[in-house]
Amino acid sequence: MTEHLLEATGVVKRYGGVTALRGASLAVRPGEVHALLGANGAGKSTLIKILTGTVRPDSGSFRVGGTERTIRSAAEARAVGLASIYQDPSVIPDLDVRDNLRLTRTPLDAFRGWMAELGIPDLPLDVLSRDLPLPTLRIVDLARALAAEPQVLILDETTAALPADLTERVLEVVGRQRDHGRAVIFISHRLIEISTLCDRATVLRDGQTVGVVPIEPGAEDRIVALMLGPQAERPETERATGPVAAGIVGAALLGAEAGPGGADAGPAPTAAAAPGELRLAARGIGAGSRLHDVSLELRAGEVLGVVALEGQGQEELFETLAGARRPTAGTIEVDGRPVRFHHPADAIRAGVVLVPADRLQALLPQRSVRENVALPFSAPFRRWGLRRGAEEPRKVSAAIERLQVDTRAQAEVRRLSGGNQQKVTIARWVALGVRTLLCFDPTRGIDIRTKRQIYALLRELADQGAAVLLYTSELEEIRLACDRVVVIFGGRVVDVMDAALADEPTLLRAAYALPPDAPLPVLDEAAS
Repeated sequence: MTEHLLEATGVVKRYGGVTALRGASLAVRPGEVHALLGANGAGKSTLIKILTGTVRPDSGSFRVGGTERTIRSAAEARAVGLASIYQDPSVIPDLDVRDNLRLTRTPLDAFRGWMAELGIPDLPLDVLSRDLPLPTLRIVDLARALAAEPQVLILDETTAALPADLTERVLEVVGRQRDHGRAVIFISHRLIEISTLCDRATVLRDGQTVGVVPIEPGAEDRIVALMLGPQAERPETERATGPVAAGIVGAALLGAEAGPGGADAGPAPTAAAAPGELRLAARGIGAGSRLHDVSLELRAGEVLGVVALEGQGQEELFETLAGARRPTAGTIEVDGRPVRFHHPADAIRAGVVLVPADRLQALLPQRSVRENVALPFSAPFRRWGLRRGAEEPRKVSAAIERLQVDTRAQAEVRRLSGGNQQKVTIARWVALGVRTLLCFDPTRGIDIRTKRQIYALLRELADQGAAVLLYTSELEEIRLACDRVVVIFGGRVVDVMDAALADEPTLLRAAYALPPDAPLPVLDEAAS
């Protein structure tokens, strides 16, 4: 048996004036789960696209099973035993599942078997891919890859879009691949998954390999230091950066308990100014089959968190408040007046905007950063008194600078890292002069540094008078960003609490509609 199933050495890739990789290296052993880590923009996704033939490198050498290889396509990668699950589903939306499987010559019986193993046994094959929710599409991608029996399976943020039960299935399958002598390259910003699942980690920073770390006690601190490098230091004057950095690194990413006063939780978030006038209210809102009777009030100057287990109506709530879904019951008020939204444009005109978890829903991926940020200025938002002409580029430039968006890949947003793409979606509304911002899991699959920036920005916007409604799937982040928390279960509000009191056990009990002193359900640590 060869020492390494896969080796990449000195990999360089440039996009015009942007160097995405500058001599990156990676070596993966048989029977190993190997983490590939780094901040957004470090080059992780570019490297795996090169390994699987969808991007051509400028230079570098590659060996698979001890043999030197040149991989020119995804089909060639599959032929030598490499398969990857990318951040975005690799399906053609207007084809059904069966036709997508035919395109990759996937054995149908093997695919069905893996779908059952992964927790979705009865998926109709005649459903159009665009009609499937994102978690299901991720599982379809994974089952299709596993059906090819790869020697090296590459997972790029696969668990970021999955609920806890499907995440647990995926992690079990990854463990079995290792037990059978195969290798898995695992990319995740959840370091708790890394620490419980992986054997070693290769860390990239600025397109270079900066370290290979065995996963053992104390490895997390070294990994974080390698990922952040000199930029781990921050000015003491940064608003909310300290609590966010400490909380995310100490709890959300490293898996530490973040109870009240716990050492790993970091200092308490800086108190926001007292909330001002009522900006947005939901009165008994119902929508679809999951959202039944939700009422909440969001005021200027506050960040209101929303906590819910998967499928409790939170998506329907945000879609309804953003005008993307019609309510079946209840009313919405903006600035104290009842409104009816027939389209997201109606909500935007009223000053209510949505930042979705799937940033590609909100972007024009083949247009530039500036064009994407300036997009709302092309609409007649007369109510806000906006001016085009000289005013537009000034506001766009200021928003890009404020969010520190990487503009080197100026030609196309699709070439940006996921974290920078999400910054673009937020910068658009900052440039426009946001009043009420709906953020649905905005930091999903985003690195530590960018999470820190986004939460600091949300706090800053609230302090300047904006109102922010924030749903996050990572409970540890609630205390770091929010003032109050609304908990939804079964499509209804079951609790409202001060964020300072919203430690993870308290939120979990509320999310399961349990009494405060009830024992918590037993969850797999990596999936929770």
